[in-house]
Amino acid sequence: MTAPTPKLLSIAGSDPSGGAGVQADLKTFSAFGCYGMAAVTALTAQNTQGVTASYPVAPEIVAAQIEAVLADIRPDAIKIGMLATPDIALAVATALARHGGRNVVLDPVLVPTQGVSLASAGLEAALISSLPPLARLVTPNLHEASVLTQTPLATSAEEMAAQGRLLCAAGAHAVLVKGGDLEGEPVDVLFERGEMRIFRGRRVPTRNTHGAGCALSSAIACELAKGAPLIDAIAAAKVWLEGALEAADRLQLSEGRGPPHHFYALWR
Repeated sequence: MTAPTPKLLSIAGSDPSGGAGVQADLKTFSAFGCYGMAAVTALTAQNTQGVTASYPVAPEIVAAQIEAVLADIRPDAIKIGMLATPDIALAVATALARHGGRNVVLDPVLVPTQGVSLASAGLEAALISSLPPLARLVTPNLHEASVLTQTPLATSAEEMAAQGRLLCAAGAHAVLVKGGDLEGEPVDVLFERGEMRIFRGRRVPTRNTHGAGCALSSAIACELAKGAPLIDAIAAAKVWLEGALEAADRLQLSEGRGPPHHFYALWR
């Protein structure tokens, strides 16, 4: 008897260029040897140059996708990305509360690096009020942590931890504030059970970082699905992401900001 294949569900928007969203989540799941599924929350028009348009899916269709999966294939982890509107956020929260969800990683998508907004008015409040208590981990980047906590952009690990504390006070079990946009070497800060833990990284010289934060959160979800403790899952995901960023230039996709090379360890 072989061990069951870890199963993951991505709840996120579609990126037709394949660098972020459900496409990138599915690539990450496959890179970690997991079976990937997806419930699409929005259709976007984007590429390596930026986002030009976004069209949310009806909340009842989002909920129906999730319920169809959860009624048949029980995922070992769930990654939540772009939710687009408050109604979609509430529909996702309702569906997960009804069926239950293991190892939920909430990666709030609020501010795109380039292009139009991916979040409508009121999404921040809907996220804070409905989803953190359902999540094993919340993984905002610096800008998203600032928006969600209504505090200035963090410039140090201590300020990142303070934002994590605020999000835990709002109901999150654990918060990893991703510091890829910090000056100097990147630092991610985990706040859990009143304690701060710093994960240091190395700045990889590449412009191809589109969807890197999304990939990190998805990789953490994969490791949690396999049974890894949270700290080990984060550490393993960071090692994998550094390798994916180091290999990103090999893809030679375009002159814009391409994605990490999700399959760098598999494509020889």
